[in-house]
Amino acid sequence: MDGSAVRVMIAEDNALLREGLVLLLTSAGHEVVAVAGSGPEILPALLQHRPDVAVLDVRMPPGFRDEGLRAALDTRQKIPGLPVLVLSQYVEESYAAELLGGGASGVGYLLKDRVGRVDEFLDALERVASGGTALDPEVVTELLTRRRDSPLDSLTPREREVLKLMAEGHDNATIAKTLVITERSVSKHIGNVFLKLHLPPSDSGHRRVLAVLAYLNDHQHKGA
Repeated sequence: MDGSAVRVMIAEDNALLREGLVLLLTSAGHEVVAVAGSGPEILPALLQHRPDVAVLDVRMPPGFRDEGLRAALDTRQKIPGLPVLVLSQYVEESYAAELLGGGASGVGYLLKDRVGRVDEFLDALERVASGGTALDPEVVTELLTRRRDSPLDSLTPREREVLKLMAEGHDNATIAKTLVITERSVSKHIGNVFLKLHLPPSDSGHRRVLAVLAYLNDHQHKGA
């Protein structure tokens, strides 16, 4: 992450939060190129301005169901690879799995509470804008703990810790520091995780995260 300025589009129906995001991002040196207050406004604004990253609320007017998420998915079909950071009031597992499944890069899913932790939010935004992933720890926990009768059950507690941190987007060095173990140990645990989940090992940080998420998404659709 080099901290360079990015062009951002914001879709949020709460005017106070929307203006707060604009202020936060511009103060950090980023450029807000467009804002939207309802679902139907999102796609035209994204197609017109082609931002570096879109920050979208999941539930937007008129229906307050999944308008923001639908717009994100539709936009990524029309602008492949467009980085999208989704904000949600609650952990909505099906939405997270749908957005994060399919091997896409440049995606994030954060709870709105995370916006108040300015440094974490800005780091997540920049990570997503550069093609990485940023998942709220609570989202990862939900995705992992709701799985039953799957290869995940065969993971050791340490392997689950490594998988959780991996899915949040952390690299091996950060995982090692967090768990107070060596990077060599982290690599060994990751190898075991891939082996048990029947996933090909990869040195690519983002691809390995998305592989795990794609597996979780696939498991959900098979009747988890």
